[in-house]
Amino acid sequence: MEERLQKIMAHAGIASRRECEKLIEDGRVKVNGRAAQLGMKVDPATDRIEVNGRVIDARQVDFIYIALNKPKGILSSLDDELDEGRKTVRDLIPLPGHLYPVGRLDKQSEGLMLMTNDGDMAHKLTHPRYGHNKTYRVTVEGRIPADVLDTWRQGIYLDDRKTAPVEIKVLRQEVTFTLLELVMREGRKRQIRRIANTLGYPVRHLVRIKIGPIDLGAMKSGEWRHLRPQEIHALQREIASHKPKKNVKRKT
Repeated sequence: MEERLQKIMAHAGIASRRECEKLIEDGRVKVNGRAAQLGMKVDPATDRIEVNGRVIDARQVDFIYIALNKPKGILSSLDDELDEGRKTVRDLIPLPGHLYPVGRLDKQSEGLMLMTNDGDMAHKLTHPRYGHNKTYRVTVEGRIPADVLDTWRQGIYLDDRKTAPVEIKVLRQEVTFTLLELVMREGRKRQIRRIANTLGYPVRHLVRIKIGPIDLGAMKSGEWRHLRPQEIHALQREIASHKPKKNVKRKT
């Protein structure tokens, strides 16, 4: 059966769907000996697909789904773009093959990340048009007042666009800090830290505790594990229940 090329490549574990699109745009993919075009449809049972000169078998792939507790100071990308020898989340998982992160956490943040070779699932869990929940525990400096929290809940303007509404629960409040639980459906770059700074209550500590139905649980910093079958099924149900929203751009 024919499917869009980037979707088939993602299913084969080549990369996330977004990265597969870039491979096609860069001319690094061929179908039946000819340069591939973004958006073209192919049949993995009959068409010959090459990536960087290597033929891929898109018909069968053993998907891997991993939960990781990312430590502070570790990059959530697959490689160190600055080539400074910094550790990445991929370095923490000693398994062969393609594995890429579902979403990102900035270097100073920690907590739950999912790693997989299922590019289609990764795409549907990270693209903002699907609107999946992510839950964070955030400690900010100072005793943040109720009216400021209401402003945060309703959304503020970042980069000339208003942020989506956020669910916020106050877990603890002292003179010097406030502990919050945030549930978000979008994830612009360093969004929580930028909003907190804009409102005048900088982040002291940030940890992601949940992605969709998957909990961080009792995993220690740096630990990882394979998702249980019931967790994978829960993710699949989560994806099936979220119809994509129209005209929603990916956040950077």
